[in-house]
Amino acid sequence: MNCYVIADVLRTCTFSHIPPAQKMKASAIVPQEGPPAGVVQAFVRFLLSHHTSCIRSILLINDLTLHYPIVIDFAELLEFDPPLAYHLFSHPTDVLPLFDQAAHISQTIVLDGSEGIEARGSPKKFVHVRINVTGSPLECPETFPNIGRLRVKHRGILLTVKGTVIRSGAVKMIEGERVYACRKCRHRFKVYPELEIGNAIRLPTSCPSRNSKICEGTSFQSIPDSIVCHDYQEIKIQENTQVLGVGSMPRSIPIILTDDLVDVVKAGDDVIITGVLSAKWSSDLKDVRCDLDPLVIANHVRRTNELKSEIEIPDDVIKKFEQFWSDFKDTPLRGRNAILQGICPQVFGLFTVKLAVALTLIGGVQHVDASGTKIRGESHLLLVGDPGTGKSQFLKFAAKLCNRSVITTGFGSTSAGLTVTAVKDGGEWVLEAGALVLADGGLCCIDEFDSMRVHDRATIHEAMEQQTVSVAKAGLVTTLSTRTIVLGATNPKGQYDPDQSLSVNTTLSGPLLSRFDIVLVLLDKKNPEWDVVVSSHILAEKGEERNKRDNSEDLGSVWSLPMLRRYIHYVKQRFKPVLTKESERIISSYYQLQRRSATHNAARTTVRLLESLIRLAQAHARLMFRNEVTRLDAIAAILCIESSMTTSAIVDSVGDALHSNFTENPDQEYEKQEKIILEKLVAIKDLS
Repeated sequence: MNCYVIADVLRTCTFSHIPPAQKMKASAIVPQEGPPAGVVQAFVRFLLSHHTSCIRSILLINDLTLHYPIVIDFAELLEFDPPLAYHLFSHPTDVLPLFDQAAHISQTIVLDGSEGIEARGSPKKFVHVRINVTGSPLECPETFPNIGRLRVKHRGILLTVKGTVIRSGAVKMIEGERVYACRKCRHRFKVYPELEIGNAIRLPTSCPSRNSKICEGTSFQSIPDSIVCHDYQEIKIQENTQVLGVGSMPRSIPIILTDDLVDVVKAGDDVIITGVLSAKWSSDLKDVRCDLDPLVIANHVRRTNELKSEIEIPDDVIKKFEQFWSDFKDTPLRGRNAILQGICPQVFGLFTVKLAVALTLIGGVQHVDASGTKIRGESHLLLVGDPGTGKSQFLKFAAKLCNRSVITTGFGSTSAGLTVTAVKDGGEWVLEAGALVLADGGLCCIDEFDSMRVHDRATIHEAMEQQTVSVAKAGLVTTLSTRTIVLGATNPKGQYDPDQSLSVNTTLSGPLLSRFDIVLVLLDKKNPEWDVVVSSHILAEKGEERNKRDNSEDLGSVWSLPMLRRYIHYVKQRFKPVLTKESERIISSYYQLQRRSATHNAARTTVRLLESLIRLAQAHARLMFRNEVTRLDAIAAILCIESSMTTSAIVDSVGDALHSNFTENPDQEYEKQEKIILEKLVAIKDLS
């Protein structure tokens, strides 16, 4: 790569905050082809000033065969020695081996200069310097491009890519170096395999000895036991579909991991990888053009599974949330409805559906008992309805509210595409992640759920309840994590028959239906009054678009999409609600009531109904900005379940989910419904 191009990138990115004198010093060395002398000594000084404790801990470890990383921050190196940081950026292939050499020298210096460590410590042969660019100027777009924007100009510089691991190959051994001797002068020299030609060794044309008498020998022999091997793994990462526009194909690129980096990530992990862009010749196949395929040789791998949300919430926004709930302290349900009106605002009414979507996205608290058994905290929602009832609109909007989401349709989805598939790559079988694995920690929306084949639907049973996918394909037996929310939409089988159970109307099996916390049925009953209201709303909304103003920060009006995302993320992170005794009694009484009257809808009234009630009550407490599940939350969870109990509901006033609207006085309406539910529960308790 042209050094002057690197200098242009560097001026816009790396040296923006360096004093002019140091900038001149850096620009003076731009035309050089490689790193200057003194790089090793300069980096030794940096390691001794910043990473002495890390080197000391490596010296005290007894295992001499392990590979040990020393992770340095590029921002610290840039502050310590800007020209050295520039050489690392512009010539990483040449400089990184020198950094490893400096790490060996630093071990010797620390070992000699520390009292009491000589007897217990020993220098390690396999120490590697890893570069972390977090918080440094190298996070700019020029050196942190999307995978689809990698070009030839990025080759040869230190760059960073981000994506999701979709394929993880087996760990292999690869030859790193070999010693040869000239048969004529017996001069020994090291030869390094070239990755671009399939890791093949290319011998020099003549003896490379530097003696006073030039040796022109062309015959060489390999020295026995001189081969140095490395652990080697090839993975493939794909760019996040959230950052792509409609119609864009997500691009992927192979990543090569070596030594201590192997086997640290698996399919479905989000990673940020710092390394060097290189290329290798594609496989030599008959009648196929041979091309250079790009790949990244990784130097540092950072898993970001814990940082999947990536939603920054400033302190002033948190204060707005707190002020919002203090304003609605006396009428909390009015405040809740103000939030819900921001969910899919283009759809009029459907209060029950919007509440269900909000509770599903927020979710409950995961519970782990003493034996290690996990009870999921994520909720699942299924929308069953006639065409034109807004099901797909809710799925698309819910995907926007989640930072990590995958949308698919049941018509073209197979069991392998949803879970994991085994593909043959270079003569070996590897696993490639499907939709549920890629949505780990986020949301998976499956539209046209009824179009899936029966055996394909059966594969997601484990993913929905145990939140894992067990795979046994092509000799690969493993378990992958699928901690995802499933939001499905389906049409009823023909005309919906209220007298039949959900299993009959939807052709979905009982085990699958029981895994959904809420199943909402949206029936178009062709109500003339409702049609007039809805048409007026749609026409009024079209007129408002002409005079629309940006009031995204005003919580008094309809909440904007960014504000809703921040709110959902904040309440999920901050609140871990616990049930009060009163809420436990209400939930338990309702569950017992449903079990007694579950002759018609047995698929929905299993023990999972009780767990669903707990999750929905916890989600409602989070939505209400609380850390405690009160009676209001328990009643709200019951009302959501009542909406999905189409044949065994105990509250007649809940009404149809499609025609549910936001009331003028939600707190007064709630009091009426609470009174009805408590009376029913008390009556049943007295009878028993």
